[in-house]
Amino acid sequence: MTVEATDMKKEVLDNMKTSDGISVLELSEKQPVLLVFLRHFGCIFCREALQDLSRLKNEIEEKGGDLVFVHMSDKETAEQYFEKYKLQDPKWVQDATCEYYRQFGLLKGTFSQLFGFKTWVRGFDAAILKGNGISWRQLGDGFQMPGVFLIDEGEIKYSFIHNSAADRPDYLHILSRVEKFTE
Repeated sequence: MTVEATDMKKEVLDNMKTSDGISVLELSEKQPVLLVFLRHFGCIFCREALQDLSRLKNEIEEKGGDLVFVHMSDKETAEQYFEKYKLQDPKWVQDATCEYYRQFGLLKGTFSQLFGFKTWVRGFDAAILKGNGISWRQLGDGFQMPGVFLIDEGEIKYSFIHNSAADRPDYLHILSRVEKFTE
């Protein structure tokens, strides 16, 4: 990454204000931030990610990480889903226009990324077997792909860009990519 690109990312991180009014840049200067760009809340895989992160939130924090979500919905919808998945006092950034998604290189999904065989198989598992249900509601851009970024001291240390809407990141492994967690 060039100096200009680094400066641009820092500017973007500084502009990304969380629900607490603190920038992602400022948070990352205190501790590593796991910045999770969600698909829309109507998506099975978004709800599965919330389920996974609800289960892992305490462990992420115990390891010294901070969890911040980026979503496309209004405040009330986001709070409803965070509450449903028992994510207490989550930090989040609202991005209804998907501008931050674009700035982090998260693209619109292709047909196979969104509706391919892998997506159907994993969708059945996430919706039926894991109890996240099926929803036909689209609560944001249904074509937007998700991603996860590990930000430490204003720099992207690691990124997980989904190849399929059905990809399931290993959040603790991503967090371990910061040197202080591997010691």
